[in-house]
Amino acid sequence: MKIVDLHQDLAYSNQMGRDVIEEEQKQSSIKMLRNFDSLIFGSIFPHIDTLNDKSHKLSNLYGRPTRGTSFSFSLFLDQVKFYYYLDRRGYITLVRRKEDLEKPGIKVLLSLEGADVLRDYEDIYLLKELHVYNLGLTWNYDNKFASSCMSNKDYGLTDEGEELVKTANSLGIIIDLAHAGKRTLLDVASISKRPIIVSHGNARKLKDHRRNLDDEEIEAIVKTNGVIGVTAIVETLREPTINGLVENIKYIGESFGWEYVAIGTDFLGIQKVPEGFENVMKLRELSDMLDGHSEEVLWKNAMRVILKHFET
Repeated sequence: MKIVDLHQDLAYSNQMGRDVIEEEQKQSSIKMLRNFDSLIFGSIFPHIDTLNDKSHKLSNLYGRPTRGTSFSFSLFLDQVKFYYYLDRRGYITLVRRKEDLEKPGIKVLLSLEGADVLRDYEDIYLLKELHVYNLGLTWNYDNKFASSCMSNKDYGLTDEGEELVKTANSLGIIIDLAHAGKRTLLDVASISKRPIIVSHGNARKLKDHRRNLDDEEIEAIVKTNGVIGVTAIVETLREPTINGLVENIKYIGESFGWEYVAIGTDFLGIQKVPEGFENVMKLRELSDMLDGHSEEVLWKNAMRVILKHFET
């Protein structure tokens, strides 16, 4: 069975001391992923947990104690090195070029969650050299490039952010609007020459949550021929079960087109999981619930977007 998961926190989970190679009882691991022909967006989340006013604000957003963070370039490097370690040891194939996407087994495409560690837009050339091919503009905080979903003043894309998006387009790096503010998403959709994605997010029509996308945002992504990764974050689901994920998938597929919906579990980055969707092995059950659209949702749609960015 082929799967693309647009967001897993393998490196961050490893830094927290968890076994992401052989573990079988948690949300995901290399051992579990061996059951699939898989492409995983391996998140780089170079944030240090802190207790501060920001964490209090996030706790109110998610309805539970939630980490606040500061950002560390050294953690960025450590997490990149972890994925390269997995590649050297033969656990995964790190995606460096288009041909790697066709290799059997577990493939990992590096994905930076939040551009906060970048000093300016030209740092994206370093990401390209490190084979980081997916770039989230924000996490839950505003930065010099764009406003986040948590912004009290959704100022959208800054001048520096516009240069970042244009340079990413020229380098074939995917722009990811998970965690972005609405104006940021609409601004990016209006200038991007390549498809954009939301790697892990759900529909606000079904659950009014600041991490979710309203219909105007979904339509903007569709117009770029992009894709939305429906996610397992229980706070963003109307029903915190596998049926809640299916509800989001069908809403996007039936309302906007089945070619624009994918999966971005956020496994290893979430504390709670939906009932019936406790780990990646449950993708088999999810597949059976998609009324003949499983190959599109679990593989083809995301691959279409990825391949578009490898075009010269």
